[in-house]
Amino acid sequence: MEKRIIECVPNFSEGRNPDTIKSITDAIESVEGIKLLDVDPGAATNRTVVTFVGEPEAVVEAAFRGVKRAAELIDMRQHHGEHPRMGATDVCPLIPVAGITLEECAELARALAKRIAEELAVPTYCYEAAAFVPERKNLAVCRAGEYEALPEKMHHEGKAPDFGDRPYDEGVARTGATTVGARDFLIAVNFNLNTTSKRRANAIAFDVREKGRPAREGGKLTGKQLKDENGKPIMIPGTLKGTKAIGWYIDEYGIAQVSMNITDTQATPLHVAFDEVCRAAAARGIRVTGTEIVGLVPKKAIVEAGRYFLRKQQRSLGIPEHEIVRMAVKSMGLDELRPFEPSEKVIEYMLEAEENAGKKLVDLTCRGFAEETASESPAPGGGSISAYMGALAAALGAMVANLSSHKPGWDERWEEFSDLAVEGQDLMERLLHLVDEDTEAFNRIMDVFGMPKGTEEEKRAREEAMEAATRYACEVPLRTMTTSCEVFGLLRQVAEKGNPASVSDAGVGVLAARAAVRGAGLNVRINAAGLKDRALAEKFIAQAVEVEEKAAAEETEILTIVNSKIA
Repeated sequence: MEKRIIECVPNFSEGRNPDTIKSITDAIESVEGIKLLDVDPGAATNRTVVTFVGEPEAVVEAAFRGVKRAAELIDMRQHHGEHPRMGATDVCPLIPVAGITLEECAELARALAKRIAEELAVPTYCYEAAAFVPERKNLAVCRAGEYEALPEKMHHEGKAPDFGDRPYDEGVARTGATTVGARDFLIAVNFNLNTTSKRRANAIAFDVREKGRPAREGGKLTGKQLKDENGKPIMIPGTLKGTKAIGWYIDEYGIAQVSMNITDTQATPLHVAFDEVCRAAAARGIRVTGTEIVGLVPKKAIVEAGRYFLRKQQRSLGIPEHEIVRMAVKSMGLDELRPFEPSEKVIEYMLEAEENAGKKLVDLTCRGFAEETASESPAPGGGSISAYMGALAAALGAMVANLSSHKPGWDERWEEFSDLAVEGQDLMERLLHLVDEDTEAFNRIMDVFGMPKGTEEEKRAREEAMEAATRYACEVPLRTMTTSCEVFGLLRQVAEKGNPASVSDAGVGVLAARAAVRGAGLNVRINAAGLKDRALAEKFIAQAVEVEEKAAAEETEILTIVNSKIA
């Protein structure tokens, strides 16, 4: 299951006092599971932009603690800076990164805004996707008049905050008001050009950005700018929705770039922006030589780009994710100016690298996994081995599908086999996850033995915890069984339709999948014996028997196909 990750980018009205800034970021980092990505203070603006990520519940709690600390330390009556601002925490957006929708982030933002108002007595507006009325989607509308306008906005219909409205008082004067919202992830990207001309880079930027360029008489760059009846410039829209762009020259690299912010990645994914800038540049006799991502990027943007370029080449998409990422890097030239390290540039990979360093069984070498299994520790054991056998079965199915998609003479069938290979990769990843989850199930049971059992209440809590851990220890191998059983459908198709030279590999996959099902079945039965809820235990065992019987039938039928083709 995809991990749920959101980003939060609160802006605090303090950019000059490092102690205050550190106290606020310490409050944010006090929440377990939070990764602080960036702290960017500005003395002139007297404002600090903080960026952190994590799972939704942790991020919302960290945001609340940051807002609380800022309200305690920052007195808006003393604040002056060049940037528009309305409160100690001026703005606090929640941004979906993975496994969560913008709409879900909007609900979290509204709940956070309500909590800030109720518990901290800080008036709070909701903007962007969290706005209650359309006009407040625009941050500038919420912040109209800035801090100085709060006396006339508080307790006035149509201007009052969404939460925490009251007559203007000393509390509001000190903390100001906060704006909480939800918006899409913004990708900041520069496209490198084989020119030093800022003017030409700007022309390309105007061609593609949503705002476009001013219309001029005769369609000439030197023509008089055309205006509407209200005296406003008439604009010719660009080709990319949800983008802002400008051209500039970078002395450090000796090249011009099109610098772009993609504010709506649904309307304009990264790879679409790249292709369109390439087209607009080529129309002006210029070539895009590479791409520079500024800051971090969600995994989805890179993986989607890799799949897009694979599809253009009619290559199978059912390859390991790191290969898909490499295709994106090479296709868009993400490593032209400096090495592109996914673990440093892709949010999910960066979090995984820190969380799982040296912890995951599936990150061990084959020898390391075998030696870890052969050690004196009872985990990993048969459950993890069963899940790994299932993963190998799925991997073999994906391999046969990939070989079939590239078989000479079968070019028109590449997408058919690509789809099968993608299915194989998905099954493999799910089963690899179960390798470590099975050990986690064992560890939960071991943790119960460390619980106190002196009082009756402690004994009862210990018994309940043991029952819950044992139930989980039945559910995990049962999922290994059902997921491994799904692999048979893939193996049947590649055995029947795939490259005949690889049909024996499909057969080995069948044997591995059957071993996975039978092995995990043994774990279900031995763990079910420890359940006090006998009805639940019998249910687990019945489900395991049903899956085993189906797997046995699948093994017989698919091996018959395999052997007939070998013969």
